[in-house]
Parts: sequence; C-alpha cells; structure tokens
Amino acid sequence: MTDLRLSESKIGVILEKYSFAETYFQQNGISVSGLEHATLDQLDLEDKAIDPSDLLTGLEVYISQMLEFLGENKETVSSITVLPGTDKSGNRETFEDLTIRTGEIIAIVGPTGSGKSRLLGDIEWVAQNDTPTKRTILINGSAPDPKWRFSSSDKLVAQLSQNMNFVMDLTVEEFLDLHAESRMVPEKESVINRIIECANDLAGEKFDLSTPVTSLSGGQSRALMISDTAILSSSPIILIDEIENAGIDRKKALSFLLSQEKIVLMATHDPMLALLGNKRIVIKNGGISRIIETSDEEKSLLKEIEAADRRTQKLRTGLRQGDVLTKMMFTEEK
Repeated sequence: MTDLRLSESKIGVILEKYSFAETYFQQNGISVSGLEHATLDQLDLEDKAIDPSDLLTGLEVYISQMLEFLGENKETVSSITVLPGTDKSGNRETFEDLTIRTGEIIAIVGPTGSGKSRLLGDIEWVAQNDTPTKRTILINGSAPDPKWRFSSSDKLVAQLSQNMNFVMDLTVEEFLDLHAESRMVPEKESVINRIIECANDLAGEKFDLSTPVTSLSGGQSRALMISDTAILSSSPIILIDEIENAGIDRKKALSFLLSQEKIVLMATHDPMLALLGNKRIVIKNGGISRIIETSDEEKSLLKEIEAADRRTQKLRTGLRQGDVLTKMMFTEEK
C-alpha cells in the first residue's frame, strides 16, 4: 500500500509524504503539533481510549482510500479495446476488435444521429455487452475492474461536451482552487497558474483569474475545461464532442492533451481534425461500419487543409480586430 513502514516512521515523515494524514489524526482527537519526531507507538493514547494497533490499521486504510481517490493507486491504463456489437438494425459490426493506445488520437465521424455519441457512451461506461449496441470494452486487453464502472472516484473518462455552461457565481481562480483543493494538489498556486496559462494559449481572447466563470465566452469556457481536465483530471481517456465548434486552437488543444499522456477520442465533422487522427471510426446506422487508417496521401492532403485553415484563421482574426479584408490576406501564408 505504501513504501513507508507506518509503525516505525516518525509522524513528521508520514505527514511530509501524506499531508492529508493530519486530518485522520484530527478526526481521532490527536494533535500532532510538536510530535513530528515521535512515532505512532510513542503517542499517549490512554486518555483517548484508542488502541494503538487500531490507530495504525485505521491510518493504513485511510491513506489507501485517499490515494485511491486522488488517483495515485490507480491501475495505469495504456489501452482500451472495443469489441463489436450490433447496429440499430441488429446486424453485427464487421470489425474484429479496435485497440486504442495512450498517445493516439482517434476521430469518430458520421452523419448527425448516426450513433457517434452512443460509441462515446459505451466507452465512458465501460460497456460489457449490456448497452443497446451490445459492445464490450476491455482495459489493457482484459475485462475491466468493476471500479471503472461503479466507483465515484475512479473515472475512466473525462468528457468535454459541445456546450460548457457555468452556473456557479465564482471567479476562474475560485473555480480552479476548488477543483485543486478537492484533489489535494500540492503547490496549488503553481498548478492554477499553469492551467490559466494553458487556457489562454488555446483561447481566442485571453482572460485572467479574476474573471467570473459565468462571463466566459464559449471558446474561453472550452479552453479552461480542456486545460483543467488535462492537468487536474486523473482520467486516462478524454472524449471530445465537436471541438471544431469551440472557438479555440484545435490542433494546439489536441497536442496539449496528448502531451499529458491521454487517450483522445473525438467526434468531429472537421476534415482537418479527422485527418489529424491516427485512425477514424466511421459510424452508420448506429454501428461501426469502417475503421480507416490515415493514409500517406491523406497526410499530404492534411498539409493543404492546414494551410487553408491558417488563412481562414487569419481572416477571422482580422474581422475581430476590425480590419478590412483583402484577397492578399487570404493568399499570404504568414
């Protein structure tokens, strides 16, 4: 459970490694102030009617549960595998299996209403032949631990939906502080500053920590949540629904998520994003109809699409700044 022998370790050493353990001592009516050099068996517990062995056992359980909650005892997820189910007509999906590994981007494409969200839902809930599609999801090639499905603290997936609406009357700093506090993040201030810096790198218009979250634009909200999810969330898989509608630097956002060793799945209608993926899953009639590896020809085409996108972004920036648009602005690369 821990690399410390708690019964022999000084309390100061325990608190240095597990700062949250102080709460356990407080809950048992024990003030550890001035006892940093004492061990558990040196505590005077008679007047508190606490058995030393019970205190030690309880501390071990408390630390284990807290590490589980904080994601530090979690199984490392290096891959997920989708086994075939059926489409809306009951026909079996034709692929054998689909394995997605850490560091990969997988695009999910298909007409509106085709079943893209259903696939995202199957992955999020770790389907075990018990959803309408009858698909099965494996973790690291094996049947998943039930915790991935039923634990409130072990979340396999963090999902970023199309609409990010805040209703809390908080500033950005207060919002991030609450999230960091709930995860007992050390050096909260530096983590919060890192999140806001990343969010402003993604957003079209910058904002600061004093900005009320309810006044953020759609793009700013999505940029904040992508940064928050990448840095603070322990979920190994990120599901993104139509990031092209977010008003942020999409390519930069995907690169950042991958740098955090996440598996990225995105439902998209954007050809640039679809070709940025290692593979794309084509959904029709509620089922997976094809799995396409991005070809060399498509990668070459992607360069042209990216160049056109940069020109479009330049025009968009010009409009925001009140410029008069010209043909030269669109044809120039820089």
